[in-house]
Amino acid sequence: MSDADRQIVCTACGATNRLPPQRDAREARCGKCRAALFSAHPADVDGAMFRRQIDRNSIPVLVDVWAPWCGPCRMMAPEFARAAGMLEPEMRLVKLNSEAQPQVAATLGIRGIPTLLLYRGGREVARQSGAMDAASIAGWARAQLRD
Repeated sequence: MSDADRQIVCTACGATNRLPPQRDAREARCGKCRAALFSAHPADVDGAMFRRQIDRNSIPVLVDVWAPWCGPCRMMAPEFARAAGMLEPEMRLVKLNSEAQPQVAATLGIRGIPTLLLYRGGREVARQSGAMDAASIAGWARAQLRD
């Protein structure tokens, strides 16, 4: 494996895929289940898939922690989806339902929703609470990753 190869975790089956730099990530499919690796739409994840995404992806992972009863979360959902179109394939975007995954939300120390968590190399590098529009989400995420 080349140092420049990216490790991309499929949101459909959880398999880790090696993606060479010359390969167009937008066209890539999972080697195990054949699902598109990027769809320009955030995937809903459970606790196990959340861990797999942040632990095994070599690209940053942006997580929207939300709940179905949360008005600001519902307002931000289409904006987060638009942000996926702006940020993929340089970044993986996923959604974690804090009502369905309360133990994960508690472990993460979520105190308010919606909350965005940004991970790089398996570690949280930034956190932001409150609803944002797509451009603000993309701008915030990119700004946090500047070295």
